[in-house]
Amino acid sequence: MLQQFLTFFEKRSFGVCAYLGERFNISISKIRLFFIYSSFLAVGFPLIVYILAAIVLDVRHYIKRIRARVWDF
Repeated sequence: MLQQFLTFFEKRSFGVCAYLGERFNISISKIRLFFIYSSFLAVGFPLIVYILAAIVLDVRHYIKRIRARVWDF
């Protein structure tokens, strides 16, 4: 169970920082440091937001792939 969680986190979650960095034109390392420091101060709440953002981005990419397949006829 823990290994599956770590595998998911390693594959999918790092896209969140890249997405936010491109979206707001901020350095990715600064965003990662923000999540790390704020998770210490807020007792892990930003990690929950981070994981939810990773899930939302994954669903978003899945929907885009389905749309592309529908119009590829």
